[in-house]
Amino acid sequence: MKKQIALLLTTALLSFTAVNAQGGGGQRQTPEERTKATMEKLGPLSLSPEVTKKTEAIFAEYNTTWQKTMDEMRASGSVDRDAMMAKRKEQSDARDLKLKAIFTEDQMKKWKDEIEPTTRQQRAPSNN
Repeated sequence: MKKQIALLLTTALLSFTAVNAQGGGGQRQTPEERTKATMEKLGPLSLSPEVTKKTEAIFAEYNTTWQKTMDEMRASGSVDRDAMMAKRKEQSDARDLKLKAIFTEDQMKKWKDEIEPTTRQQRAPSNN
């Protein structure tokens, strides 16, 4: 009887581990959630209230546009990685041009070097 219980517990534990190891994909953040998360990371820039409003509008527009682009790509059935990366670069360059108009040179440098890299989705390292 003890062996059967131990075997049952071991099987349950292995099943639970196998299911959780798949990662589940998680839920995608909405454009509003991504904007809020980015704005929270901008604390070190010490933005004035006026610049904060403009910055939030820029990120809201960028995140909404990017979401629409991704939805269109998914709907078409062909998510071409190269095309997606080119589109993201095009949109982020346009965003950065707008930010450059309202940020000081120091703020822009800090955004590009320190903050922007932390806003990118982190991928788990591959086991190749």
